This record gives sequence, structure tokens and C-alpha cells, in this order.
Amino acid sequence: MATTASGSSGYVCCRFFLQVITGRWFMMFASFLIMACAGATYLFGVYSKDIKSTLGFDQSTLNLMSTFKDLGANVGVLSGLLAEVTPTWFVLLVGALMNFTGYFMIWLAVTKRISTPKVWQMCAYICIGANSQNFANTGSLVTCVKNFPQSRGMMLGLMKGFVGLSGAIFTQIYYAIYGNDSKSLILLIGWFPAAISLVFVYNIRTMKISTHPNETKVLHEYLGIATVLALLIMVLTIAQKKVPFSHTAYLISGVAVCFIMFSPFFIAVREEFYTWRNREQLTAPIRLVDEAPTLPETEMKSEIEYGSMETKEASASGCSSIFKPPKRGEDFSILQALSSIDMFLVFLGTFCGLGCSLTAVDNLGQIGESLGYPHQAVSTVVSLLSIWNYFGRVFAGFVSEIILLKYKIPRPSIMSLVFLLAAVGDLLIAFPWPGSVYLASLLLGFSFGAQQTLLFTIVSELFGLKYYATLFNCAQLSSPLGSFVLNVRIVGKLYDKEALKQLAAKEMTRSMVKELTCIGKQCYRLSFSILAATNTFGSIVILVLVLRTRKYYGGDIYKRFRDEIAENEKEMALKWAQEMQMVES
Repeated sequence: MATTASGSSGYVCCRFFLQVITGRWFMMFASFLIMACAGATYLFGVYSKDIKSTLGFDQSTLNLMSTFKDLGANVGVLSGLLAEVTPTWFVLLVGALMNFTGYFMIWLAVTKRISTPKVWQMCAYICIGANSQNFANTGSLVTCVKNFPQSRGMMLGLMKGFVGLSGAIFTQIYYAIYGNDSKSLILLIGWFPAAISLVFVYNIRTMKISTHPNETKVLHEYLGIATVLALLIMVLTIAQKKVPFSHTAYLISGVAVCFIMFSPFFIAVREEFYTWRNREQLTAPIRLVDEAPTLPETEMKSEIEYGSMETKEASASGCSSIFKPPKRGEDFSILQALSSIDMFLVFLGTFCGLGCSLTAVDNLGQIGESLGYPHQAVSTVVSLLSIWNYFGRVFAGFVSEIILLKYKIPRPSIMSLVFLLAAVGDLLIAFPWPGSVYLASLLLGFSFGAQQTLLFTIVSELFGLKYYATLFNCAQLSSPLGSFVLNVRIVGKLYDKEALKQLAAKEMTRSMVKELTCIGKQCYRLSFSILAATNTFGSIVILVLVLRTRKYYGGDIYKRFRDEIAENEKEMALKWAQEMQMVES
């Protein structure tokens, strides 16, 4: 009897361990870690100076490389389509390989370990490296949204918030490992995210959705941890610019940041234990009934498939259903969504908003240089941008969710206001005063982060979750196009034009200098005035979307998921009861 009891206890412990590492909460913890390493593109402003000086690029060439970075970071259709036909672990594996390959080649070029690459090769390297973050987004973010559909706003805010913090997190880790060497930062960006994805590659998967009484409480706890992490990094960033840190001090700072990053693991264990205990209590009455009805395996499988049979038949009908889309919030096919007016408005709005934000973020280092800020001040501004980016993302997720559920205000209305906030930041750069870049970085970082969260949430709400992996990647395609037009064709050209004027005033030519640099308020005045006008136009476009969707957002947009959860919980209770009966017998 003692052996049987011991064996049963061991079996239960193993079952609980497996539940922890395969459960929703550990999956969410692993997803946050992956997303915290998926924002390396925001550090371009830190190491772009090394690329420019080492390889002898002018500003237009550097902006071209930046545009390819944005192209890679935002063109995620390949990862979305791959996710439709392959398991999540394969998507994450491909992303890890691309991340390491792209940034490792850039590091080899900047450190002169290979012969100097051509411009198109550097553009290809950074495009490949940046594109890897789409595979992390598709693998982790999309999976979390499907597993927590009723909390998608808060979930997306947290997930995108960790991405926004990733630049500052990387900065602390590279200080701890490599010291103050921005070239080594490129190497860290190459290997660290790839390693994290490989460790958790099998933990990220779509599960049957269910309710949890502590779900909102847990998300708020995650928000608290992330906010503490953001504030700690902000204090460290400012202190490191004011006071010389020894390598030991950098090491302690890095360990503190990593400890807070991994602390949600304990929340995951706690919640899985609560789920385990609660499930036993719920299934106790069921185990008393030997003849509890069960569904045949084939019927159970068909019941838990995401989406209804009618939706599958509609999507299979192909082109004949393109112009007969379902109601907002139901599962659109890819063609139905892409041909809709709502998606066109989202596309045009992100062309303006995200295109302007990407342009501003990528030029922030050069903006500080042109206005005479010291190198340390410029580095501080770029690092703090990640903090403001984080607050924008979580604000857009949590606050817009509260406003939507309590006041039924359409989520796109928040996006329209955010565009106007970015326009104010652009004007602070176009017409600067002493210290205005700090305020501009706050507004631009906050608005950029908010736009990311709102875009992903709005797409999921309007077009459903069945093809979400592809649709949200399609929706953000306009941002690299906007970045190319605004960054390369407008900001870069106008910057170089002002720099050439300054050379001519000194009776010098372009061939006489290795690096084309513009100094003064006039360098970005006209270009950022254009960005402010573009953001204002984007705000108007999104207001049109608000008018079109106000009736939909005025209803109950989460009802279908509550119905699905109720069915799943009945099935899981029966399955759990059967397993416990086997153990007891």
C-alpha cells in the first residue's frame, strides 16, 4: 500500500511539473522573455555611429540601411504565412537562426573581421536580422493573444511593452558583459535573443482557452513587475551617465535587471498550482459518477478546433466570398480582410503614424548631434526612448481596454489621439529650444509604443483571430513603406542638402570629408515639419475608422470567446476526472 501511495504521489508530482512547463502561465512567462529580446531594432541609434564611421557611410546611406532595418522589422508576412502551415516551434527556430546570422555578419563587418561589405550587403544583413523579430512576434505574441482572447488588450500591452524595454535591457546586459563597447552590443544582439528562443522553443503553443479567476490580477502583477523593471532601468541609465560605473557595478546592475526579468516565473508556478488545486475540487463530483458521458475523440477534436465549421467553409470558398465578408469581429479570410475598407484605413493610418515614428526614432542620435548635445546625452536620450516606448505600449493596452469596456469608446479613437501627440514631438525637433529633445524623445517614444499595441489589438478585434498571424503582419506593411518615403526620400535628402550647404560655405566639397555632418537647428526643421503634418493627416484617417466602427465597439465584442470557454471547460473537467479515476484505480 505504501509503495502504491508513493507511486501515486510521484505520478501527481510529475503531472504537476508537466502542467507547469506546458501550461498557459509558463507559456506566457516564456513569451515575455522572448519578446523582451525582440526589440533590438530600437538600438540602431546606439551603434549606427560605429557603422557610419567604420564603413564611411554618409547620412543618406545610413538612412537607407535604416530603412532596410525597418523593412525587415515590419514585413512579417512570411512569418505569418509560415505560422499557418507549420508548428510554432519551427517559426521560433527560423527566427533565431535569422537573428544570429544577420547581426553576426554586421558585427564581423564593423570589427573588420571580414572585408568591407558593399552597401547592399549591409542592407541585406540588417534586414535579415530585423526580420527575425517578426518570427518572435508571430510565435509568441499571436499565441498569447489566442490563449488569452478576453484580455488581449492588456496582453498585447504587456507583450509589446517588453519589446519596448528590450533596448534598455540589452544596454544593461552588454554593459555587464562587454563594458562600454557599442560594437560588442551588435554581437550581443546576435546571440542572446537566439539563445532565449531556443531554450523556450517548445513551450510556446496554442492551447484551449479557459477562464481563470485571477487572470486580470496576474496581468496587473506582470504590469507591476514590468513597471519596476522600467523604473530601475531608467534610474540606472541616468546614474550611469552621471557617475562613472566600475565593471563590478555594471555587473550588479545587469544581474538585478535579469532577476526582475525572470521573477514572473514564480507567478507562473503559483497560478498553475492554483489551477491544479481548483481543477481537483471541480472534478471531485464528476469522479463519483462512473457513467459520466464522454465525447468520442474525433468529436472532441472537432469541438475544440478554433473557429466554427461555417467559417472554414467560407474561407475555403475562395474568391467568391471576398466581397461577402463576415461581421466585424468574426473570422475574416486573408483576402476578405485585405480587400476591406477598414484594413485600407488601418494601412493608410500606419503609413503616416508608424512611418513618421520610425523616421524620428532612427534619426534621434543624429538629431542630438546636430543640436550640439554631447555624446553621453545623446546615448541617454536613445536609451530612455525604450522606457517611454514601454509606457506607451502598456498604456495603450491597459487604459484603452478600460475605456473600451467601461465607456464603449472605440479603440481606434485612442490611436488618433496618439498620432497628434507624435505631431507635437515632431514640432519640438523642428523648432527646438535647449533641452527640447528630451521632451520630444518622451512624446515620440510614448506615441510610437502606443501605436504598436493599438495596431495589433485593432486588427485582432476587427478581423478575428483565425488568420491573425498573417493579418497583423500585413497591416504593418505600410510602416516600412512610410519609413522609406519619409526617412530616405525626405529627411535623409534634406539633411544631406543642409550639410552640403555648410560644406560649400567652408569652400569644401563632399570628397574632402569622410563623413557628411550637419550642425544646427536648420538641419531637421523642414523635414520634421513635414512629419508633423503627416501625423496630423494620419489622425484624420483613423477618425474615419472610428466613425465606421463605433457601433461594433458599442456591443459585446468578447461574447463569442466566453461561449467557447464554457464548452472547453466542460470538456477539460471530464478529461481530468477520467485521468484521476485511472490514478486512483
